[in-house]
Order: sequence, then C-alpha cells, then structure tokens
Amino acid sequence: MTGRPVSTQQQPAAAAPHVREAGAGARDSVVCVHSNAASSSQWRALFERLAPRWHVLAPDSYGSGKSPPWTAARPMTLADEVALIEPVLARAAGGRCALVGHSYGGAVCLKAALQRPGRVSALVLYEPTLFALLAGADDAALPPDAARGIRETVERSAAAIDAGDLDAASRAFIDYWMGSGAWDAMPEPRRAPIRGSVVLIRHWSNALMHEPTPRAAFAALDVPALLMVGGASPASSRAVARVLARTLPRVEVVEFDGLGHMAPVTHADVVNDAIAAFLERHAADAPAASS
Repeated sequence: MTGRPVSTQQQPAAAAPHVREAGAGARDSVVCVHSNAASSSQWRALFERLAPRWHVLAPDSYGSGKSPPWTAARPMTLADEVALIEPVLARAAGGRCALVGHSYGGAVCLKAALQRPGRVSALVLYEPTLFALLAGADDAALPPDAARGIRETVERSAAAIDAGDLDAASRAFIDYWMGSGAWDAMPEPRRAPIRGSVVLIRHWSNALMHEPTPRAAFAALDVPALLMVGGASPASSRAVARVLARTLPRVEVVEFDGLGHMAPVTHADVVNDAIAAFLERHAADAPAASS
C-alpha cells in the first residue's frame, strides 16, 4: 500500500460508531472488528454463535456501515480507528474484553490491545493486515517484497477513484482478496456499500503501511492469541501472519487448507467454530482488568 506520513492528531471527539450488540454477558465481552470494505454485519453468524454465553459487540469502522465518514484533512491512522471504538471497548462487561478482528479489523485490534494493557483478555485474529510489520522483516522464508501485490492493488484502485470509476476501484480491491472475477460475480446489493467505502483506500493504506509501532512492541501482548490463516490467501497477508506468529508470546496458529483471506465471510461456520472453541478455552482465564 501507499500513503502519506501519519499524524498523531485525532478525529473530532464527537464522532461515534454504530454498534451491533447481543447477549447478556455472563462471560466477558467480545468485541468484533470487521475487515475493509465490509461492516459489522459480517459478524452476524458469529453473534448467533456467541450471544447465548457472551456479551458481543461489533462497531462499524469509519466510513463503513452506519458509522460516520472520515472528515479530517489528514490521513487516517489505526489510532484514529481505536479512538472511534473506545466507547465500545469501555462497555465491556467487567471492564475487559476479548478482541476479534479480521484483516484491517485485526490490525485495529492489535493497536487497541497495545493501548489498553490489562484490559484485553484474549486476541482472535484472522490475517491482520498490518503491513508495516513487513518492513525490514528478516525472515528468509518470507517471499521477497511480499507486500508488492497489495501496493499495486491500492495504486490501481486509487487511480480508478481519481478517474471517478468506483466499479473499477472496487473490482481491483475485491479481486485481489477474493480472486479474479469476484467483483463481477457479486450481487449488486453487496456491491453498493463497497463502492461507498473503497474511497477510503488511501487512508486504509496509510493506517496499515505507516503504523509507527515497532514490531517488538507486540511481543509485550501477554494474552492468549489465536492467529488464523487461509492456505489460499495472498502472499501479503500470509507474510504478516508469519511475522506475528514469531512475535506474539502466547499465540496459537491455525491454518485452514484451501481457504482464502475472506474465509470469515465465505466459510463462517469453519472459522467461527475455531473462534468459539478458543474463547471457551482462554478468554475466561485472564486476570481481572487493572484500572
């Protein structure tokens, strides 16, 4: 991806996300953060699975679903996304929560966990796309320039946006993550919200490619973490997962043969089984939150 340098300034404090909520919450809360070009609705099946035992919340990120657009003149950052959902995190039962994130949402969850030490009981991540972690990575097993494909995709999509062609912009982005022809095969009702959110692609790029947190900081996330990877996913997201697998101190890695980056949507039952089982084993084991 490409993007301009990050800024530490925040979006106006009045911004508030739209939130889906279910479950009484005898257990800890679970906060689910969606992928790019999606919304909290991607977690409907997981809500049904977890709500009988957990308090489940899912915010819409900036410019997605029913949340407000990003209006600041500067590029958006992961810190901005965390600030947007802070009121959701604060509603967690007992003051702590498990964070579930897919793709961009996984990167937001990682940033949130670093900013809320002692308040996160577990991390569940499906291919978090924190591409900044690939800069200077010394893993010989990583493909050379693993992020090239997504950078080129962003360039094509951004050029199409500049030309006023949101279909071409969306096609470039969706086909990268879901395979050639995925956009053309998508029903029109699913296309409309993607056209509306893909205009943020340069902001997503900035947030993911220019996140300033050093890789070593993530080694301090001393909570149970489930890291899920699709065997058929693009090289870029698989490379980030490999770096995180070597960095997170209490990580369990699960690879789904034959599944891709969008498996939490296309194969929700399989992914949700893994999420529910992990939460049952680990989320309730964390110590009480510190103030």
